[in-house]
Amino acid sequence: MANTDDLPETDDEWRERLSERAYHVLREAGTEPKFSGDLVEVDEDGLFRCAGCEAVLFDSDAKFHSGTGWPSFADVADSDAVETRPDRSHGMERTEVVCARCEGHLGHVFEDGPDPTGKRYCINDAALSFDPEDSA
Repeated sequence: MANTDDLPETDDEWRERLSERAYHVLREAGTEPKFSGDLVEVDEDGLFRCAGCEAVLFDSDAKFHSGTGWPSFADVADSDAVETRPDRSHGMERTEVVCARCEGHLGHVFEDGPDPTGKRYCINDAALSFDPEDSA
């Protein structure tokens, strides 16, 4: 796991670092409206990072179009990059996905994804940044 020394320590510092939408998702476990982000349709090679701390979370090789309206991935870039937690909010039983470095809420993981993992990491666009790989 990456060094956490440069992460904000207070709520005010997080508010300064993040956009209003990213703050709502990452720090308040919010969900953005489906199809509201730009990363749903990204098909180019690259890395998807945490918008809060820039930790590498997902590789474009694991991204697929689920039709749900949020970026979806069949696997994480590194098993240490994310943590999962039970989420029983809103009268549902789901598995929350959080960034292991900054503990920001990313979205949820479901067991209805493609082979070989069978997982669908359904991640809020606002929780991610995209780092395209150099073509050179």
